[in-house]
Amino acid sequence: MLTNYHTHTRRCGHAVGEDREYAEAAVQAGLKILGFSDHAPQIFPDGYYSSFRMRPEELKDYVESVLSLRKEFAGTLEIPLGLELEYYPRHFPDLLTVLRAFPIDYLLLGQHFIGNEYDAPYSGCPTEDKAILSRYVDQTIEAMNTGLFTYFAHPDLIHFVGDPAEYRSQMRRLCREAKGCGIPLEMNLLGLQEGRHYPNPRFWEIAAEEGNLTVLGRDAHNPRVFADQATERRALAWLERLGLKPLDAVPLRKI
Repeated sequence: MLTNYHTHTRRCGHAVGEDREYAEAAVQAGLKILGFSDHAPQIFPDGYYSSFRMRPEELKDYVESVLSLRKEFAGTLEIPLGLELEYYPRHFPDLLTVLRAFPIDYLLLGQHFIGNEYDAPYSGCPTEDKAILSRYVDQTIEAMNTGLFTYFAHPDLIHFVGDPAEYRSQMRRLCREAKGCGIPLEMNLLGLQEGRHYPNPRFWEIAAEEGNLTVLGRDAHNPRVFADQATERRALAWLERLGLKPLDAVPLRKI
């Protein structure tokens, strides 16, 4: 891999290492592009706090740190400034207003919750409920059609364990919409390395049948992952068997 657009920082509360360590590790691994895309802050009502993302007051420091690294590593490593966020219909317009005050280069769609997070379940919880699966697909399709997301991170995070035919039907709907929007789907190397329920073989068979654009994402929460070539080889071999070739670089969509 010469590029990675899915990189977190300690600000999200579940990643380790300093920002500079990620850049140094990326250079050591031979990367040419390292996109930082930590979990974007959200401003929720009624005192609700989301614990897996940076706080709103940390956004300015995050932006300044990434821009400083961009300047420091110029000529060696390209460092675009991004954020990973969920599409929460109630709050998305207000969040965009906040984010557009900063020179954000791209957004990754990572739909960890449906609804608006505090009023709907976590996408990664096992469920047989067809309504939850359908809602996940509806909401992410709505997100993709905003035209603001550069790619869809771990699109197979939804953990549906019900009717296989329903899963195929809904995921095919998602894949076709992503293809129509020109949005690449990410094979998530963190999930592969840790043996999570994603990447999901059933999902990737559908993506191959539909001919979706594909990208590999480290989902880096530790600088050491850039040296993990074994997981990268597994992902590449998997995609090759399916007839998919990941993009070397992804065109960024400004917000």
